[in-house]
Formats: sequence, structure tokens, C-alpha cells
Amino acid sequence: MNSDTHLDLSRRALLGAGVVLAATSVVSGAAAAQATVPSNAPAKPGTGMSPKRRLGPLEVSPMGLGCMSGSDFFYPLPGKARMISVIREAHDRGVTLFDTAELYGPFKNEELVGEAIAPFRQNIVLASKFGHRYEGNKSTGVDSRPASIRRAVEGSLRRLRTDYIDLLYQHRVDPTVPIEDVASTVKDLIGEGKVRAFGMSEPGLETLRRAHAVQPVAAVQNEYSVVERSVEPGTLALCRKLGIGIVCWAPLARGFTTGRFGEGTVFLPGDYRGGLPRMFPDPMKANLRLIDLLDRWGNSKGATAAQISLAWLLAQGDDIVPIPGSTDPWHMRENLGSTEIRFTADELARFRRELEAIPVIGARGSPGSVAMNGLEAPKKN
Repeated sequence: MNSDTHLDLSRRALLGAGVVLAATSVVSGAAAAQATVPSNAPAKPGTGMSPKRRLGPLEVSPMGLGCMSGSDFFYPLPGKARMISVIREAHDRGVTLFDTAELYGPFKNEELVGEAIAPFRQNIVLASKFGHRYEGNKSTGVDSRPASIRRAVEGSLRRLRTDYIDLLYQHRVDPTVPIEDVASTVKDLIGEGKVRAFGMSEPGLETLRRAHAVQPVAAVQNEYSVVERSVEPGTLALCRKLGIGIVCWAPLARGFTTGRFGEGTVFLPGDYRGGLPRMFPDPMKANLRLIDLLDRWGNSKGATAAQISLAWLLAQGDDIVPIPGSTDPWHMRENLGSTEIRFTADELARFRRELEAIPVIGARGSPGSVAMNGLEAPKKN
């Protein structure tokens, strides 16, 4: 592992050491801390950023960058200039997959990403998503009608300052629109050169099969982390059968596996994580056993809890591409350092046994968001 991405202590260990965090997204009952990386770290890809991985016809870095938190959901927001600098440094360090959506902001994140990637647009894989309707700047529900997809794509192209989107996802299945109509519309957009590949996020299994039969699905973006592994028996197995890649959103469990949070954590007003059952005080306290596991493995490999959690995901197969978000250059560098950590087959088996011995307490999302996962689209008449 390169010295520029190596961190001797996890963020949680630094909390115990009493190091003060300069800027944090939480107000905590305990002192907060931030792990740092040497300021002279070279802006070059590490050896772990190759070989590339494939998502259908697209070749991408083994780890991407989720850009959502640059504009929405996690507080405080970083500000435009800071987020642009994080995106551009990620590219300098070898990241080629950048993920956004019209929903983030809404619309603001695509505008930010479009400005950030302008100098190197032709050298990356740009992913965005459609599938919601809006009243002004507020989402009022899902909408994947063909005409709505086309309107969404035209808006995304304008905000992203590009004439094509490499990977276009349906953000969530619309339970009122046959998936054949959705896939056919994206197929037409591919034929028109406005889109290169089709993706889906959190689809039902039968809907995924039906979509893939109309237009090959390059990637499924689902929540997947050491904390949330429900993707494995169903979606992951089907994707491997069909040759579809898995892009992992929330691969750090919304920051939980960084070790930054504890039983005294209180999120800032408006921060999405404050409404997640796994982040409530009692579940948080119980789930800290997972951080103990990550810290223990990190100590044995000279890595942080965050790096171990990402490295474990990467080790699940070459069809896995995590997209951790970061609004902080130090954390972004730390995340990329996980691409240089390796597990033997015996270590993976032992880690899996130890991980599965720890129950995860609390639902992964709010009732409304969980209800949107795994939906099946109606059959076409």
C-alpha cells in the first residue's frame, strides 16, 4: 500500500486519542477527530487503480466517486469550489467513474459535476439517473414514462455540459410503467448516441430480467457494504448469471464504517442520516461491534476501518465497483488507498465468518425509501 494513502490509525482510534476534527458533519457527545494524509501525497494513480473493471461495454476504475453529497443529503455541504477540487483530484488519482443524478439537489449536483469534469470529460465514464417527477425543485414521486425519460435526459445533458451520458440508470423502478417501455426508450437513446449504456438501481429481480431482455443492462447500482449485504443472494447472483456489473452505493454505510460515529452522535438538521434506523442511538451502539471488527483487521493490515470495508467489497469480485462519496480530499485519498489492500482466500473466509457472527441492528433506510427497493414493474399488455 502506498505511503500517501496509508493511515496508521482509524478515525475511531484518533477519536480515542483526542485529536480534534476541524470540520465535521456531526455534533457528537464525544470529541471528534479526522485522520489526515501527508500533504505532499503525489496526485498520481496508485497501483491499486488498475487493472480496470467492466460494466457492460464500459471500462472503469475499480473504484468510482459518488458525487451526491456535494449537493444534498449529508450536512454540512462542502461548497461548490471544494467539491469541484475533490472531483478533479479524484480524476488525477485515477478515478474514471463519476456518479450523479438529477434527483441530487435536485439538479444542482449535475451542474456541479458538469463544471468539475469539463476539462477531462472525454476520459471518464459519467453516470446519471432519471426516474422522478418534480414540482419546481421538489421531487413528488417516480416517473419513468418514455416522454419523461427523454425530458430528463435532455435536462441532464444540458446541466452536465455534454452530449452523451455513458451510463444512464433508472433511479428506482416505476410501478406504473412496464419496464419494457423504459428499456426500449433507453435503447433508442443509445441508438441516437445520447447514452452509451443502461443501468438500473435497486430493481426487482424479475424486472431486471425483463429489462435485460430488451436492452442489455450494464450495471445494477444497489446498496452494498459490510453492513448491508442483502444484495448477495438475489441481485448479485442474478447479475453474475446475466453478466451485469454491480456498482455499490453507500459502500461505507453512509459513513458508519469509517468509525466516525458513536453512540453520542447527533446529526445536523437536514442530514438524511438522522432519520435512518441504524443511526439511532441504541442500534448505533450495538452496531459498533462491526467497527471493532474493521479496526482489528485494519491493525493487522496497516489500514483504517474505512479502507478495510472498501477493500473487502473490492475482493468480492472483479464485477464489483464501489462508489464511495467524499466531500473531503483527505477522506477521498483514504478511500482510494483501499484499492491497494489484498486479502488471501483464507482471510476472506475468516473475515466472512467473523462478520456474519455480528447481527446488524436496524433497518437500512426509512420506511418510505425501503419500500422503493426491489419493486417490480407491471407487465406490458
